[in-house]
Amino acid sequence: MAIRAPRKTTNKQAKLNVLRAKHLSTVPWLVHGFSTRVGGSSRAYGGQSLNLGFTRDDSHGTVERNRIAFLRELGAAGQQSRPRHTSPEVWPLITLRQVHSDLIHCVDAKPEHPLTGDGLLTATPRLLLAIQTADCLPVILVDPKRHAVGVFHAGWRGTVKRIVEKGVGEMRRWFGSTPKDLKAAIGPGIQGCCYEVGEEVREKFKSQFAYAASLFREVKDSDPVREKYPLLFLTARAPGHSELPKKIFLDLVEANRQQLIAAAVPAKSIEASSLCTNCRPDLLFSYRAEKGKTGRLMGVAGIRD
Repeated sequence: MAIRAPRKTTNKQAKLNVLRAKHLSTVPWLVHGFSTRVGGSSRAYGGQSLNLGFTRDDSHGTVERNRIAFLRELGAAGQQSRPRHTSPEVWPLITLRQVHSDLIHCVDAKPEHPLTGDGLLTATPRLLLAIQTADCLPVILVDPKRHAVGVFHAGWRGTVKRIVEKGVGEMRRWFGSTPKDLKAAIGPGIQGCCYEVGEEVREKFKSQFAYAASLFREVKDSDPVREKYPLLFLTARAPGHSELPKKIFLDLVEANRQQLIAAAVPAKSIEASSLCTNCRPDLLFSYRAEKGKTGRLMGVAGIRD
């Protein structure tokens, strides 16, 4: 992502910081961005932060204020100069009950009832599509020729189910999009440096992707006591020592980049953030780093009039 992370601040009212993809910022009709935790009114997760999810630890009213502030920063809400005691004019913010699926919905208005799934598409102006994350990847697809957008929630389960690859196909089906015309942005999420998974996850990827081996790396667990006193750990097994377990790490960003390329999106049209949620809990919410008690980020996209 072509943006520098903000410096740490001790200001009580830190300015909201929205991350934007460089190549998507050249599309004049597009509103897009990836939120950070910087700024906002939430106090549930240390300091004042921009939690955009209706979590059990935060109040509904606080999250609503955060969302309006975020939309205003994006240019998808009215300014504070409106008359007192009136709500700012905001674009409808469309979210999902996310279930780590490959379910994708095309919308042309705010749904009457909450949708369940992990992908949203639209070609209708002044709707803001949103994906919530706290380690998983938010992915934005844009068709500059047909004025259409899509947002997708890609954890490992959705990635195994090929949600972004299916998203490319759904944009072709609904809007006539040609993959070579699409631009993609993969927002901040847990990176390969920190995304430890089990052997069962690797096996699921191996069953689906010929390139799966390139998405994983192994690190042998270290044990200073074992290294200093190896004789204490002698066993009858060849070669004479019990083996330390290996840690397995998944590069979820590369997995989704490869899917987009497989769907014929040009590699030069795919931009990915290098920010790791687990490494940067000062800037981003991370379910793993904060042991489950954390807020939610948003990746959003919409179309101006």
